[in-house]
Amino acid sequence: MDGGKLILVLSYLQYVYPLFIIYLFFLPVHRTPSPHFDVSTSSVKYLPGFGFLPFQLDTGYIGVGEGEEVQLFYYFVKSESDPETDPLILWITGGPGCSSLEGLTMEFGPLHFDDMEYNGSLPTLSLNTHSWTKVASIIFLDLPVKTGFSYATTKKANQTDNLQTGEHAYQFLQKWLANHSEFLQNPIYIGGDSYSGTTVPIVVQTISNGNDAKTKPMINLKGYILGNPLTINPDELNYRIPFAHGMGLLSDDLYKALVSNCKGEYQNIATNNSACSNNVRTFNKLCEGINKEHILEPLCDSVSLKRYRSVGRKTSLYAKLHKLENSMVLPGVKCLICLCRRIGASFLFIGPMMIVFKRLFMFERGDLSFTYNVYNVVPYHANLSAKGYRSLIYSGDHDLTIPFISTEAWIESLNYSVIDNWRKWIVNGQVAGYTKTYSNNLTFATVKGSGHVAPLWKPLECLTMLTKWISYKQL
Repeated sequence: MDGGKLILVLSYLQYVYPLFIIYLFFLPVHRTPSPHFDVSTSSVKYLPGFGFLPFQLDTGYIGVGEGEEVQLFYYFVKSESDPETDPLILWITGGPGCSSLEGLTMEFGPLHFDDMEYNGSLPTLSLNTHSWTKVASIIFLDLPVKTGFSYATTKKANQTDNLQTGEHAYQFLQKWLANHSEFLQNPIYIGGDSYSGTTVPIVVQTISNGNDAKTKPMINLKGYILGNPLTINPDELNYRIPFAHGMGLLSDDLYKALVSNCKGEYQNIATNNSACSNNVRTFNKLCEGINKEHILEPLCDSVSLKRYRSVGRKTSLYAKLHKLENSMVLPGVKCLICLCRRIGASFLFIGPMMIVFKRLFMFERGDLSFTYNVYNVVPYHANLSAKGYRSLIYSGDHDLTIPFISTEAWIESLNYSVIDNWRKWIVNGQVAGYTKTYSNNLTFATVKGSGHVAPLWKPLECLTMLTKWISYKQL
């Protein structure tokens, strides 16, 4: 590296050093030999900004694909209750391309960044008293390749798609279980939110196919969990306008005009339908300034500050990063930390440390080489339900990106009979949301007052929901 680039690196690291150190501590620091596969793993005992951990946290890599050219990074937190019998959840954050660190530290993992003013020191972390690890062991997986710390050793292996992602997740779980055989008998669920509403059903189908073929190790797969999921159903996003109308974001007159002129097709407007186009433009204009992930929350720059518990205001680390991203002094230095923008969701993710200096000069969201080759996963749900797998589908009811009414609509399209009709569910004597249970083991639930990533906004309610569901109890 020449002197000029080194100066750029050092200048950049003065802004990102605190998070750089935290991520560094998550990385594997030693390799534990495995009798089965080439697996690197590390037991994290201490984290800066927190101290010694009161729970088991492991991080590591597992190679998948041809010649193990794809190295998938994971965080594993053992259940704080009864790990010998509690379920094991493989969690895949949305995007695609959003690190599972978001789930670990900003959704339902055992740690959260403290919401405090940044003063130049390390961000601090606190225990999440409503962590899902209270009732389950969780693997937070960086998937697909080039997400978070996951990387490929060849250029070809960097190219991936929906179906290959399913295969990679299956191979990962097989190898992880082969090296953690004490979990082979535990109930296993696959979970994810947002774009992972597309990924997870494909992963579950791939695992199911492997079990049908008697591929070992057999996986004790029981079902899957999805939050505000994207199905890529062509009609799905058409529900944003009726949702917005119900929430008072557009007038009755405009809504009636949209219905009349667009005929329910708000996403695919015919070029000759100028009336519909004009109505949709008016709708979009009215929604400017709305936090689409949670319509009741303020919109702060390009990301809600509440999501990033480590950032404050004015002198925050985020403000410095935002300034740096738009700096004319350091052009092109969009690396290490990026804002993942996909279907309105914002998540924090980072490139693999072993090539971080290379990526200081080239890494950005477009670096993810992902091909979308599955366009509707609703048939996957139908098939998996027919095979007896359980599913919990939940939606924060103030999410405009993937409104709960669109999720309810594709569930209704499966034509399952209703076991327990629409009713409220209660937490601590208060209405926490509404739920409906269908045949074929499908439960749908709304989380009242929550947004796109429901556990962030309503942690107690979401932990209660999960605890009851995995225990086969009614919400």
